[in-house]
Amino acid sequence: MARELRGAANAMAEQEKGSEPFKALILIADDDPDLVMVMDEALAYRGYRTVTANNGLEALDRIRAEVPQLVLLDMKMPVMDGWEFAKALREEHGRKIPIVVITAKEDLQLRADELGAEGDLGKPFDTTQLYEVVEDMLGLASPPNGAAPRSASPVPQRG
Repeated sequence: MARELRGAANAMAEQEKGSEPFKALILIADDDPDLVMVMDEALAYRGYRTVTANNGLEALDRIRAEVPQLVLLDMKMPVMDGWEFAKALREEHGRKIPIVVITAKEDLQLRADELGAEGDLGKPFDTTQLYEVVEDMLGLASPPNGAAPRSASPVPQRG
C-alpha cells in the first residue's frame, strides 16, 4: 500500500504537468479523512481526478461547481447523510451520475438496493476492489459476456 501511495504522488505530479488526460472526475463523499485520503491517492495513481466532500451538503456544492462522472458515497455522514444526498442528487440530475454506495458489509446490498445505487463497495475494502468497481461503473473494464457491472466483495474485517 505504501508503494501505491508513493506512486500516487508521482502520478499526480505527472498529471499536473499535463502529460496525459484524466480518465474521469470522481466525487468521494465520506467523513472518514483517512479513508478519503487512501481513495483519493489510489484513484489519482490510476489517472482519475477526484474531488472530496465531508458530508452530503458539501458534496452537492461540489457537484454544482463541476459534475463528476461517478460518486463514491458513504451513507453515514454528518450534516446531510448519504440517503438525503442521493435523493437530492437524483432530483437535480436524475440518474445521469452513477452512485457507488460505500458502507459496512452488513448493510451493503440492502442500502444499495433501497437507494437505487448502480454499485456498492463493502467496508473494509482494498484498492484492487476499489479499482474494479470504479472501472466497472465507468465502463472502462470489459465485463465478461457483456455482463452488467458488478459489486466488489468486502475483504474480511481485521480484528
